[in-house]
Amino acid sequence: MKKQVLAILATSLMLGVSIGAGVSVNQDFASAKTKVVTKYKYDRSDELKAEKIDKENVATEKKIRSLDKKIKKLRQQLEKYSKATSVESVSAQKLAALNYSGQDIISVNNNNPSFTKADLSTKNGAWEKYSDLDNLNRAQSANALLNKSMMPRTKREALKVNPTGWHNKRIAGGWLYNRSHLIGYQLTGQNNNWKNLITGTRQLNDPNMLRYEDQVAQYLKQSPSNYVRYRVTPIFRGNELLARGVQMEGQSISSNEIHFNVYIFNVENGMNLNYADGTSKAA
Repeated sequence: MKKQVLAILATSLMLGVSIGAGVSVNQDFASAKTKVVTKYKYDRSDELKAEKIDKENVATEKKIRSLDKKIKKLRQQLEKYSKATSVESVSAQKLAALNYSGQDIISVNNNNPSFTKADLSTKNGAWEKYSDLDNLNRAQSANALLNKSMMPRTKREALKVNPTGWHNKRIAGGWLYNRSHLIGYQLTGQNNNWKNLITGTRQLNDPNMLRYEDQVAQYLKQSPSNYVRYRVTPIFRGNELLARGVQMEGQSISSNEIHFNVYIFNVENGMNLNYADGTSKAA
């Protein structure tokens, strides 16, 4: 009996050890299996915003540099115009006798156009009229009552007409001469019209004539009810084939927003022009 009790106690002790050991092993396995992994997500939104801003700043700086160049060019043109249209004024009758003395543009009759009351009438709506060529095939006055309705909506074709005095050649910066419209293409759409073209230097055509044409065009675009009485007259001396210059007159109807009467010399810096036939040589 005593032996049986001892056997039972021994068995119980062994089972207890086994069970305890099993529990311990399982707990260690569970502890090893349950591993906490901490992940950190890096927020790059601020960095991406900063990169975007840097790119925008680079683009803005390029635009600023481009605008600075344009502003510089416009200031140079404005300075030139301011000097050219200072105080000198002459009568229209004296234009053919004028010699160039450094001013590209001078005012005529104190800058007042010589249109009559009848000239300024809008009774017949917008119109344009080109004088016949003279006996030397030279263009004469071009007249118009301009309106937005006359402005072209199609791309201009290449010019083929060679006006009197056309002896073109390349010089520093481009061609010496342009086929210069008396009434600019942007105002009426007239293009290869012998009666509306003269041989003009680049300097005469752009920027000098274009300056006044752009003023008129901008005014006409503002409203379909805006009208401008406009006249451009090439000035020749005697039987010369190359015009000495052009007289430009403009007057807006019912306002003075457009109001000018100027004479622009047909000259090119650095070149001596032979007005008799349009030939030229470097100064």
